[in-house]
Amino acid sequence: MRTRAKVSWSEASARRMRRQFLTAPAPAGTPVAEVVGAMLGTHAQVLSAAEMSVGVRAEGVTRSDVRAALWGDSGDGGGRLSSADQRERSSADRESRSAEGPSPECPSLVKTHGPRGTVHLLPASELPLWTSALSAIPSGASPHAPDVRLTDEQADEVVAAIADALDGNLLTIDELNDEVVARTGSWAGDLVMPAFQGMWPRWRQVMHRAGLRGALCFGPNRGRKVTYTRPPRFEPLAPDEALAALVRRYLRAYGPATPQHFAKWAAAQRSWALGLFSSLAAAGEIEEVDFEGAEGPAWVVAGDTEFPDEPVRGVRLLPYFDAYAIAAQPRETLFPGTAYERALAGGQAGNYPVLLVDDVVAGVWHQRRQGRRTTVTVEPLGRLPAAQQRELAERVERVGETLEAKPELVVGKVTAGPHA
Repeated sequence: MRTRAKVSWSEASARRMRRQFLTAPAPAGTPVAEVVGAMLGTHAQVLSAAEMSVGVRAEGVTRSDVRAALWGDSGDGGGRLSSADQRERSSADRESRSAEGPSPECPSLVKTHGPRGTVHLLPASELPLWTSALSAIPSGASPHAPDVRLTDEQADEVVAAIADALDGNLLTIDELNDEVVARTGSWAGDLVMPAFQGMWPRWRQVMHRAGLRGALCFGPNRGRKVTYTRPPRFEPLAPDEALAALVRRYLRAYGPATPQHFAKWAAAQRSWALGLFSSLAAAGEIEEVDFEGAEGPAWVVAGDTEFPDEPVRGVRLLPYFDAYAIAAQPRETLFPGTAYERALAGGQAGNYPVLLVDDVVAGVWHQRRQGRRTTVTVEPLGRLPAAQQRELAERVERVGETLEAKPELVVGKVTAGPHA
């Protein structure tokens, strides 16, 4: 019987951080999409946080570089045309692409619904994997009342309508609403979903599903208005192939990990994740290791059992909803002692930007931008020696470079609440 490898928290952290460009940033010239791929996507509900997640991992990259990878040459002005003008221009563009082949200027990133159904930046080249794998994860019970829900047939009809409406177009939510209702029926536009201070139409409950299926992604803003479009056409992977590939990618980035860790990261049912891991283990694609702090069996990709000998040292700043802070488990080990209370919101990671000291969370921080300057307030949970204070100042400079602002470091209490 083969002896299982033993993996300490220090070893796992060193490998995870090395593979995510946190030990050393990606060299200048590394494609932004490669950095995002190493993280398994970057949370982008707040785009500036996504830009910072990439910037702290890539030498010389700024928010402009991330936006160029996302929007290509369209910039923020790409969505300012009327929907009719967009359709006319997009039709001409499609004809040109058909005659000349894919444009080398196509964006390398897509802003769409990713893991957990939340908005992420994903490499455009990986959409065949992501859309197939995420769509294959069983969804839980609908949170909506019976008279609000869409039937499976209606949901499929809405997703198809969204895909058709956005094909070659950049539409605001109101324009997309009109197009969806016109293609389906008045039932799709019924204002039945409580939302903020009003009601949303029925069809919007499957917007994230349209994103997961590759029918919808975000376009550049039209002034202050968000726009949506359809990502480039692609052929999805077979669901079983995509799920196996996603687990391997997850374990290479964040392993060792348990099925429960994967289920939390993917917002999936634990019983389903247990079955998935069991099938991959039986196929010899993953292998079990003894991982410090894990409750139950932990897994790595088969044969991927080499870990660095040297532990992680130094300080790092990770922004809101950074992929590492969310996915690295066990969470109680990453957020030890007072960090669990101070840097989490009810046990949920991502609501506070975090200060890493060596391989654990040891503080929180917040940045407030005013014009060309930004004030970065860092609240360590313990004393920082002089060497770490100097390194912290360097990390703050990098935050400023990424945001294209002049930073000022303030060491003190962070008074902003979670996700402020």
